[in-house]
Amino acid sequence: MDGGAAMAGGRIGPNAITRMAEAMRNSIGEARARAIFAAAGLEQRLDHPPAAMVPEREVTLLHRAARDALGTAHATQLARRAGMLTGQYLLAHRIPKPVQWLLRALPAPVAARLLVKAIARHAWTFAGSGRFSARPGNPLVLEVAGGPIALAGPAEQPVCDFYTATFGTLFRALVNAEAQVVETQCTAMGATSCLFEVRW
Repeated sequence: MDGGAAMAGGRIGPNAITRMAEAMRNSIGEARARAIFAAAGLEQRLDHPPAAMVPEREVTLLHRAARDALGTAHATQLARRAGMLTGQYLLAHRIPKPVQWLLRALPAPVAARLLVKAIARHAWTFAGSGRFSARPGNPLVLEVAGGPIALAGPAEQPVCDFYTATFGTLFRALVNAEAQVVETQCTAMGATSCLFEVRW
């Protein structure tokens, strides 16, 4: 299953900015969050949170600034929290309640296929100019190639915790409460794409 390339222009949904801001403020405080956003050239995003799609470069710059200021381990923890908040937002505001009820009522493999199809249809909102695809199986493998988070710079560990947590929140809520998502390869480590294995 292939979500195709992103829409021209490489734009990302505002949650990639607003949930990072929320996670930072709650974890490291307003002053440090503002310093990181300022280092990324995005301080205005704290004062005027985006309500529409943002240039994907802003996401890359924000994650780079967070890693520079906090170190990769702490920055990815914040990204994981932001991804969880994003998943919760999608469940509360973007995925209709009847659809959620239906997915929970279906056998997990069927629900997973339907959820992945929905993710693929909306991949341009989180992958920017990158590409999303999925391979069925056990584990289910989700792939993001050319996504903006990994492009923030090289790392010695996978860094796309924002995606890991967003996917995990959705799969646990809609497919199986025991679902786990792990990033097994990352562009930041030199791989050609970022892979996420989903198990339940």
